[in-house]
Amino acid sequence: MADEIRGPDPTAPDPAALDEVVTYTSELIRIDTTNRGDGDCRERPAAEYVAERLAAAGIEPTLLERTPGRTNVVARIPGTDPSADALLVHGHLDVVPADPAEWSVHPFSGEVRDGLVWGRGAVDMKNMDAMVLAVVRSWARQGVRPRRDVVLAFTADEEASAEDGSGFLADRHAALFEGCTEGISESGAFSFHPQPDTRIYPIAAGERGTAWLKLTARGRAGHGSKVNHANAVTRLAAAVARIGSHTWPVRLTTTVRAALTELAALYGIEVDTHARDLDVELLLDKLGPAAALVESTVRNSANPTMLSSGYKVNVIPGEAVAYIDGRTLPGGDAEFAATMDLLTGPDVEWEYHHREVSLEAPVDSPTFAKLRAAVERFDPDGHVVPFTMSGGTDAKQFSRLGITGYGFSPLRLPPGLDYGALFHGVDERVPVDALHFGVRVLDHYLKSA
Repeated sequence: MADEIRGPDPTAPDPAALDEVVTYTSELIRIDTTNRGDGDCRERPAAEYVAERLAAAGIEPTLLERTPGRTNVVARIPGTDPSADALLVHGHLDVVPADPAEWSVHPFSGEVRDGLVWGRGAVDMKNMDAMVLAVVRSWARQGVRPRRDVVLAFTADEEASAEDGSGFLADRHAALFEGCTEGISESGAFSFHPQPDTRIYPIAAGERGTAWLKLTARGRAGHGSKVNHANAVTRLAAAVARIGSHTWPVRLTTTVRAALTELAALYGIEVDTHARDLDVELLLDKLGPAAALVESTVRNSANPTMLSSGYKVNVIPGEAVAYIDGRTLPGGDAEFAATMDLLTGPDVEWEYHHREVSLEAPVDSPTFAKLRAAVERFDPDGHVVPFTMSGGTDAKQFSRLGITGYGFSPLRLPPGLDYGALFHGVDERVPVDALHFGVRVLDHYLKSA
């Protein structure tokens, strides 16, 4: 093991932590916290589970709700240096829906089989919640304290609007996060295998903004057998088709440029990402499977996702509605809005159904360097690169408090296990040894931060 090569760490997680992370991941999965949107979720049982384990380790939890049953847990672990800025470590307790008929195992079984923990939330993100619990309980047993205050937040409602979760905490309980300047959470430091002998660990240093839209087309209601040149369904369908087929222009952010530069160097490709004649599509082709880490973040996007109209086959409705999942790059909001005006046209109105900011964190910071070093300590043959998330996390809401967010939930995965496909996918699962790796890396980073 790499840590043995570099010498034993007397404060490394104890063996109990490696057992606990598997147990906690499994047991949290068994607590069904499905978030169907529109307030249909109840995280409280999972929040109480977390709070009980924190309290048993001498860490005082605070349970907070905006809406009954939509529970958040916040706790602070004092550091040894009172003058140091605090660090936020956050993870959400809710999960997206899962249809048991589609799964090999029941999605809320938490089954441990063939060296894997199965179930909804195994990677998004009850695994990270479990790793955090295992690490801080190990600290309590060993008498370890971090240098900085570490604030823990286990949130509700991340899989919807975050209004009952991180948004509520940031707006109504900012004092709990006093001193926090940086934070870490999901979707980073997982191993990605573009080829069998290459392991890339992308650490998130940015997120595209959220721009979920509601489109409304209005027209003249009437009989389905009559000529109707003001058909709301036709108008809406035309606008949705234009949006779905639109090719957005390439816009490279600082983080994406850094990602392209480091990936190109890994493949021996000479490139100047600031060159005016840079052909990004050609570069992505040269990167092969590694292009998947950046191809969704070189431009804005808008994907039609929902359609609703009518109530009877022979009745032309007077209104038709669609929803669009839009995502924006840092600095891309104005372009996005102007493009929506153009693509929807004069017969379709659009509005923001839900909107959140884009984020970008420095990749040349001491924090990113320590995140990189923590991964490389336990996998010296791995290659850490920065990247931007195509979607978003609770880091958006916590950014209102001036907290810079990084995606860092470390996992060393085997080749062939498609981490990205497991997010919101069928048969979501995480290897036991990946959880052990994550505990070691997370423990090391949090003590060195």
